[in-house]
Amino acid sequence: MAVTSLFTRLNPLAPKSVDTDMDIAIVGAGFSGLGMAIQLKEAGIENFTILERAAEVGGTWRDNHYPGAACDVASHLYSYSFEQNPNWSRAFGQQPEIFDYIKRTAAKYDLYKHIRFNTSIVKSWFNEDEGRWHAQTADGEELTAQVVVSAVGALSDPAYPKIPGLDDFQGKLMHTAQWDDDYDLGGKRVAVIGSGASAIQVVPEVQKAAAQMTVFQRTPSWIMPKPDRPIPEKEQEEYAERPFKLHKRRFRIYWMSELFAPFIISNKKFFKTQAEKMAKQHIRKQVKDRDFQKAVTPDYAIGCKRILISNDWYPAIQADNAELIADGPAEIKANSIVLKDGREIEIDAIVCATGFKVPSKAAPFQVQGLNGLDMNDAWDDGAEAYKGVAVSGFPNLFFLMGPNTGPSHTSVLAFTEMQMEYIGKAVGHMARNNLKWIDVKKSVQDRFNRGIQKRMENTSWTSGCNSWYLTDSGKNTTLYPGFNWEYRVRLWLFRPSEYHEQPADKSKKNKAA
Repeated sequence: MAVTSLFTRLNPLAPKSVDTDMDIAIVGAGFSGLGMAIQLKEAGIENFTILERAAEVGGTWRDNHYPGAACDVASHLYSYSFEQNPNWSRAFGQQPEIFDYIKRTAAKYDLYKHIRFNTSIVKSWFNEDEGRWHAQTADGEELTAQVVVSAVGALSDPAYPKIPGLDDFQGKLMHTAQWDDDYDLGGKRVAVIGSGASAIQVVPEVQKAAAQMTVFQRTPSWIMPKPDRPIPEKEQEEYAERPFKLHKRRFRIYWMSELFAPFIISNKKFFKTQAEKMAKQHIRKQVKDRDFQKAVTPDYAIGCKRILISNDWYPAIQADNAELIADGPAEIKANSIVLKDGREIEIDAIVCATGFKVPSKAAPFQVQGLNGLDMNDAWDDGAEAYKGVAVSGFPNLFFLMGPNTGPSHTSVLAFTEMQMEYIGKAVGHMARNNLKWIDVKKSVQDRFNRGIQKRMENTSWTSGCNSWYLTDSGKNTTLYPGFNWEYRVRLWLFRPSEYHEQPADKSKKNKAA
């Protein structure tokens, strides 16, 4: 069962099948964790366990099932390159279909037998003598593995707004990432707090159901038209019968995204002017009132915050049963919200579309590496890693979607698939050379990150606005400041010379615990 991507097949140094009894722990069963498991299987490694804190696979697509939840990357690119789906029903996949695709892929590659559900890691530490990681679960159990791959993702823990009285609200309180499917919004007076990525999807659905909807927009977002459409069954059949057409469509979407990258990433005036012209045209087309146009037009450079796509956000917030408040609430009472001008609005339900806690500095759980080094201390000035994958001082620990590998213009899987392959090469190198552990050199990591931060100076993200991409000191630890193709080239080779190596005891090989 060949799952290797075309990019890997062209690489003469791609990970090959290895004979090893090395045991590997993958933390997280979302897109990244499952993809890593498939990569290991392709290399002939079956001795791995996926640790998942929930009771099902899917990650963000399991948790985010609010009305209207969908992807803002085209379906044929937001899927595994080795497991392309000819049967997407829309150009941009919706949550139920994406979630089903993930579960179906996990079953196809026989991954469920490798998963320990309802297992949450609270802390881990590296034993240098053993060359093994120890991890403690929330239940107090201690697990060990020679290699750990963190696939928890950056956006997994919901962030609630800090508004006085929120805890005292007696109506229905929901976060988009913790949606209650049993609660009926029909005929209710609903407040939606937020105007970001999840808000522009949930608000049009809330507006259709609610008797009254109040949207609190602290900062408007730049929004582009969404080129979505249903994919007819005939077209789906063509993709199934002629896989070349499916690959061709994915190829075209990928390179169109790459061509659009400078308009998002670069702070050059030409790119900003052209992109803002498109966004403002979208506003003028859907919003006729001049005062309302001003209320929904950002005052920061396009690209500084996440650019969104939607065709129904502006119509929804202009509907007769909707009101847009261009600020956050002043206070929340038992059954109402108080505005900053003193007006009070009776409310039955509050929907927090306020995103996630972004670990710009903190590790996904408590992690101690060589000589007791705490990752939070190592990341005191913001998270850093070599190529976003390895962190000096923490041997045999690898990250998927690590620091500075977030996509701004393309599919996250275009980044993580290359990381999976790189980690596969690292594991293969360890196995073939009977190494106890490898640890990226600090000088190598520092040189890489100096280059990354230097390039950040010429990006939209450092143009002055306040975004979740940045730490309190203004350092971007989240996004990659360049094209995806260029990042993939960076991970093309695994260079052992960039790592410290510790040979294993030649008299015995490391056995699974």
